[in-house]
Amino acid sequence: MNPRSDIHDRLAASLRDARKTRGLSLDAVAKLSGVSRSMVSQIERGESSPTVATLWNLTQALQIDFAGLLEGRTAPGIEVVRAEAAPVIGGRGQGLTIRILSPAEDVGENEVYDLRFASAGRLDSEPHSAGCREHLTVIEGLVRVTSGDEDSLLGPGDTARYPADRPHALAAEDGPARALLIVQDS
Repeated sequence: MNPRSDIHDRLAASLRDARKTRGLSLDAVAKLSGVSRSMVSQIERGESSPTVATLWNLTQALQIDFAGLLEGRTAPGIEVVRAEAAPVIGGRGQGLTIRILSPAEDVGENEVYDLRFASAGRLDSEPHSAGCREHLTVIEGLVRVTSGDEDSLLGPGDTARYPADRPHALAAEDGPARALLIVQDS
C-alpha cells in the first residue's frame, strides 16, 4: 500500500470523525478554523494535502491533539471552561456584565449567557433575526422582561420565553439581579 494514501486516509478519517463527534457542520468548522468549507471537505475526502498551518487551524477548531492526529487521539470528552476563563462582554446598556457560556460554534444558533445586573442595570436589544426567541431564567433578584408591547416581572426561578425578533429589553428592578439567557435562532 502506498504510504502517502494511507496517511491521507488516516488524516481524513480523524478530521471527519472529530467534526462529527462534536456535531459540527463543514460550515461551522470553516468558520471556526478560517479554512474554507471546500478545503475542509477536500481534506476529509482525502483529496487534498493540507499545509501544516491548515492542519493546525483545523485541530485547534476541532479541539484535537495535533501531535496525535494520525493516531486518532482526540481531546477529552468533558470540556471545562473555568469561570475566570469564560469571555465577558459589557452589556449594550447600563450596569450589566454578560458572561458567554456557549461555545463559539453555537453563535447564531443557540447562545447561552450569564447576565449580572447592577441595581437598575438594563439591556436594550434591537430585533434579532425573524423567528428568534429568548429564554430567560432569573436566578437572583427581579428582572422585568419587555418584548414589543408586552412586559412581565420575573423573580428567582421564573422563566420567560419571548420573541426576540422585535425590540426587547431586560431590566433589574429593586436591586441587583442575575439571570441565565438562551438566545435561540430559528
